Amino acid sequence: MGRAEPMKAVYWAATLLAAVFLTPFALSNREHISLGLWPLPFLVDLPLYLLVLLLLLAGFIIGAVATWIAGRHIRRELRRRRRRVEALERELVAARSQLDQRGTARLRVPA
Repeated sequence: MGRAEPMKAVYWAATLLAAVFLTPFALSNREHISLGLWPLPFLVDLPLYLLVLLLLLAGFIIGAVATWIAGRHIRRELRRRRRRVEALERELVAARSQLDQRGTARLRVPA
């Protein structure tokens, strides 16, 4: 069993769990509220559950962006190491090619 199958199961279990909890929440919080967005001069009427879900989504996005920014040092180091490995692999191929050429040249020299 590959690694992707358990992750798909976890994903669908989390999705189902979220649906089980969010559906009754949305159904029980359908009252409309007026939301003023300062400094804009107008009010937005929306259901309470939508406001809560939008705030949760905003928190998720802010957390994901903060995590992505915090991982920049690791990504930079991984790129540096990847370039170093590629350079070493090219060096190894060149060295093996030189050894093969020397080996075939020695075989061709008459004794």
